Order: sequence, then structure tokens, then C-alpha cells
Amino acid sequence: MDFKLFFKEKVITILLLLFGIITIEIFLMAYNVGMFIKIYIPLIIMGLYMISIIIEYFKRKKFYDNLLKILEELDEKYLITEIIKTPNFLEGQILKNSLEQIDKSMLENVNKYKYMTEDYKEYIELWIHEIKIPIATSKMVIENNKNAITKSIDEELDKVENYIEQALFYARSNTVEKDYYIRKVVLKEIVNESIKKNKSSLIQEKISIDIHDLEIEVNTDNKWIVFILNQIIQNSIKYRKKENSVMEIYANQGKENVILYIKDNGIGIKQGEIIRVFEKGFTGTNGRLSNKKSTGIGLYLCKKLCNKLGIGIELNSVQNEGTEVKLVFPKDSYIELK
Repeated sequence: MDFKLFFKEKVITILLLLFGIITIEIFLMAYNVGMFIKIYIPLIIMGLYMISIIIEYFKRKKFYDNLLKILEELDEKYLITEIIKTPNFLEGQILKNSLEQIDKSMLENVNKYKYMTEDYKEYIELWIHEIKIPIATSKMVIENNKNAITKSIDEELDKVENYIEQALFYARSNTVEKDYYIRKVVLKEIVNESIKKNKSSLIQEKISIDIHDLEIEVNTDNKWIVFILNQIIQNSIKYRKKENSVMEIYANQGKENVILYIKDNGIGIKQGEIIRVFEKGFTGTNGRLSNKKSTGIGLYLCKKLCNKLGIGIELNSVQNEGTEVKLVFPKDSYIELK
């Protein structure tokens, strides 16, 4: 708290005090009061007032300096009212009371929107589970009536299922900690599960798969990591080369982490666009191609979920040569649930 600013606030009061002292001096002179009294009284009045100003300044300075210091160090700044003590001067008390009222109002609004968001999330999850029933029924009908038309319909249903899965994981992405179970899983198992989910597309597009060095355990959630792998594999399928498409998946174990590599020899990504591939809604040049129809959500979700699970994700690509995605699983024991 700056003393000059504080003193400026007191200028009018000081001027009024000086005016009062001058008035008293004129009154004392009119009654022929002695020189000692005429000097002593103004000095006492002015001295006592200046002492009161100094005391008031240091009282306020202590409170406001402490307030600003705590505010600067506090990450969750809305908790400031829970930490600062109630000051013993009126302005500070009014300020603290006002902050408490603001906090209360803010928390009420946050809780209201939190409830609305949670309610909407529950509805989305319910809708997703319900929509899976007619899709499963449709697939059963297709299975019993195989022909060129039903095959095409089945492919479109696979796309619908993927979008539904994206919607479900997107709805849950902000509360991953409530829905995951960290345990030891073998990379080969989760990779095989992801490939199985994309088996039809891989066969149809004649993509060769090279899987090796996956007999390694990592600490992660099986369901969430399969979803992440599924999005990466689907991107490789979507942006494949027309001929001789190859996908390679393998792992490398280091001292501090395990790195899972997903590589392809697809059309690749422009160098200037690589930095933006994890942005929400970013489709890039490839995604804007008429036959690709990218939503820009898949990799965004991968990044978000990896952050929640404590997994690193990196992407490197060379246009017309291919793309490499790395998932980095730390070996830190703190992420393993006992």
C-alpha cells in the first residue's frame, strides 16, 4: 500500500482541519490569548491528527499487503475470504463482507451450472446407451442378410458407432477420475483389442499390420486406452495411401517409461499443421478433403484423456511419407492403484 496514495485521500480532510485551525487562531487572536496557547493548540491538534493518520495507514497497509500477498500465492483465488482475517477497521470489514457475498453468489451459480451440466451429461450417456440397442439390432439383421447393400449399411453403422463412442467419452472426459481403474495391462492385449474393433476396415482397405515387441506391462485403464488407440488407428485408416498401406505398432521399454509407437505410411500431415492436430475442432488440410469428413474431435479427445491418465502423447509426421504417434506410459508407482 503506497503512502502517497493514502495521503492524497486525506488531503481534503487535512485542508478542512487547517481551515478549522486558522478559524481557531483568529478566534484566539480576537480574545488576546497568549502566544504560547496560540501555538500550542494548533500544534496539538495537527500532531494528534497526523499520529492518527500514521496509525490508520499502517493498520490498513498490514491488511492490504497481506491480502495481496495471499491472493498472489493462492491458486484458487476464490478461497481468499476463508484465509484472510476480519480487519479491525470499517472499510476492511466492508470489503471482506462484500467478497464473502460475491463468493457465495459465485458458488451458487457454479453449483447451478454444475448440476445442469451433470444432468445433461447423464442424459447424453442414457441416450447413447439407448441408441446402441437399435444399432445392435440392425447389425444382427445385416448378419443374417449379407449382400452388397447390407455390407455398405454395416460400414455406415460402424461410423455411427464410432461417433457415438466419441460422444460418450467426450461426455465423460471431464470426470475421468470417477470412471477409471488403473491396473497392470499387457500392451499386446489392448493393441489386439483395438485392432479387433477395426478389423473390418483394415481388411477392406487392405492395410498390412506389423505388431511386435508388445509383451510389456504398463499401468493404465484398459477401457480408456483402448478408446485412445482406436482413435489413432482409425485416423491411420482414414488417411492411408491407396496402395501398399502398412501400419506398425510396437513398444520400447526404458528406465523411466514405456513408449508405444503407432506408425503408418499414409498421406501424412503438413509440417505447419502438426502443432495444431490436438486442438479441438482442428481438421487441417486432410480433414477438409471431401471424402474424409473429419470432425477434429478424435485427437483432441486423445490428448485430453492422456493428460487425465498421466500418459504423454506425441505426433510426428512427414507429408506423403507417413505419421508416427507415441504414447508414453510413465513407470511411476503413484499411478498404480493398490
